[in-house]
Amino acid sequence: LSNTHYNSFSQDWCLTECIFFKVIAAANRALAAVSVYFLNSQNKRSTKYYVVKNSKYVPLLFRRKVLQLSPGIDYPGNVKWELALALLAAWVLCYFAIFKGCKWTGKVLYFTALFPYLLLTILLIRGLTLPGAAEGLKFYLYPDFSKLGNSKIWIDAVTQIFFTYGLALGAIVALGSYNKYHNSIVKQASFICILDSSTSFFAGFIVFSFIGFMAKEQGQPVSKVAESGPGLLFRVYPSGLLQLQGTAFWSALFFFTIILIGIDSQFCTMEGFFTAIIDEWPMFLRKKYRREIFILIICIISYLIGLSTVTEGGLYVFQVFDYYGASGWVLLWLLFFECIAISWCYGLDKWFENLKDMLGYYPSAWWRFCWKYACPAVCFGVTIFTLVQYKGATLPNYTFPVWADVVGWLIAMSSMLWVPGYAIYLYCVTPGTVKEVCTVHFRHILAGAVVCSLAVVRTTKLT
Repeated sequence: LSNTHYNSFSQDWCLTECIFFKVIAAANRALAAVSVYFLNSQNKRSTKYYVVKNSKYVPLLFRRKVLQLSPGIDYPGNVKWELALALLAAWVLCYFAIFKGCKWTGKVLYFTALFPYLLLTILLIRGLTLPGAAEGLKFYLYPDFSKLGNSKIWIDAVTQIFFTYGLALGAIVALGSYNKYHNSIVKQASFICILDSSTSFFAGFIVFSFIGFMAKEQGQPVSKVAESGPGLLFRVYPSGLLQLQGTAFWSALFFFTIILIGIDSQFCTMEGFFTAIIDEWPMFLRKKYRREIFILIICIISYLIGLSTVTEGGLYVFQVFDYYGASGWVLLWLLFFECIAISWCYGLDKWFENLKDMLGYYPSAWWRFCWKYACPAVCFGVTIFTLVQYKGATLPNYTFPVWADVVGWLIAMSSMLWVPGYAIYLYCVTPGTVKEVCTVHFRHILAGAVVCSLAVVRTTKLT
């Protein structure tokens, strides 16, 4: 006989009606003896229980034990030391992955970027063997075109693509600067797009095979079980993992995969930010130990800011940051002006001449069409569409106060306003008449403003 542990808890956070189970299963799990414990406010003892089969209460465990979620963003509460230590561990790992520079980071990436594919494959094989997986995959593969009228679908899709490809964050540009000058960037860009899209599509099979299994176990349609954001990782998936044989193994495998993927994304974005700053002031930051000290200071500052998201009201703070500061709103704005700065200000003819010097040939007309027309049009169109149907940040059963949305917009504007703001600044300091500045120097002004905004938005994403 063996005990399957999920988590420990005490009566302090439990509701009177909560029922938790301790399952003692035989090796073949054919028979099980189930002990039922009723927890109430009269029991003052701190007792360890084991939660296995009652996945119905996993959301309660997540909210009341892990997060100890406060009633709202108005009540930040205390810092959760367990989450603060986890956040600290993430930043420590991130620092030691990037403090020596790109060559050292590249060695770390061999493990953090490649090993998750093995773990994902193992999870996929297990997920496809679960009952109900077919229904989950059917929900995943058959589109519901009625959803296209919802602006949130579009902004979520754009955000997913931007973060998957690293667009408008500067990370790909910064990391690409370490390549040789005569490098096949067209092939590399195509490879990155194909690999990232294939990975996302591949991961979708894992997610929805488990969601289909959960739907079957709960007797609900897949659409009722599926959810996005942190809830998918910390509520839906744990609920599914509880139903499997060898719960501890599958839980450890799943969350180790999540840690590797999260850390990988974190220090890649950080490396892009630091590369831009160090290249801007090499005389100060490339001296002995200055890079390491500078990176350490930024990591400490980022950690301290991140503590606001691991308080009892941290989930609300996280949602505001995620919805406004790290969503498609900001990225669409910046990518639009990136395309305008390169295609219309710097000029595609000059750009193609630069590419010919690097590649030995001109890229196809398809790239010219995308950079000059398609990308700006898509960014502008999706932005207008989402603004028309704008809704503030939300959480299930909770409405954010107006001031939280105002703070969210200030976070977004801290990146977005640098495009017009820096352009106005350059206009004021550029010599010449109004006509000369507007006609001759406008291209350089807008290009400089976009570069400045990219530096700011990278800082926002890091915090």
